[in-house]
Amino acid sequence: MQEFWQFAGDYWWLIFPLMGVFGGAGKAWQRNARDRHQRRLEVLRAKAEIASAHAEARAARHRPFVSAAPVERPAAEQLHALFDAQDAVTARWLEYELDVAKLIAFPAMSDGRQPLTAAFLRAKKVADRLRPASAKVRIGREQLDEYRNAVTDYEVAFDVAERDARRLKDSTFTQAERKRLDTAKQLLTVAVDEAATPAERQLAYKRVREELDGLLSLSDGAIEVLEQKVALELPAGDDRG
Repeated sequence: MQEFWQFAGDYWWLIFPLMGVFGGAGKAWQRNARDRHQRRLEVLRAKAEIASAHAEARAARHRPFVSAAPVERPAAEQLHALFDAQDAVTARWLEYELDVAKLIAFPAMSDGRQPLTAAFLRAKKVADRLRPASAKVRIGREQLDEYRNAVTDYEVAFDVAERDARRLKDSTFTQAERKRLDTAKQLLTVAVDEAATPAERQLAYKRVREELDGLLSLSDGAIEVLEQKVALELPAGDDRG
């Protein structure tokens, strides 16, 4: 060991050229490693492109022939489909609008002050306004496209408003207001309970209206449906507002 250190002390100047040799060898090894890695990547990309080409070829063999200019459906057929789509959204909306229990559970769906509900109601007005009187009317392409876009906006606006209402539930109300909503929900169960006496059901119905007064705006249709469920006739002069 002593001889090694004596040699190193006598020939210390060899360290610098040796460092250059070793450094060059290290750089060469790094370059070779990078080249090997690059070649592997190129092989993988080539294999992926080949596999994609094979898959496309297989799909092309099984793909049905489509003419360069597809035949557009008649306007009447398109209108029928759009009418069905619009009516489906309206039916979903009426499930909230006419069901007091749902309105209590998700009050934002009847609250036009909520931005997303307001946007949905605006989209509904536009779709209703642009809806042709029937599928038999003569309609231009521009008018048809405008109505189609309105129906799409109507569908999307309802979906967004519904998700938001289900997320919010009664969180926008104060604690006292939430308590009133909960009381109304319990009374509503009694009002439509066939096992309850007519007097109990009528009293519960009136209490429901009182608890919801100033909290939720019930449409005439919702009141009518509720009255049918309660199976009673309101006294003459009863305020439906």
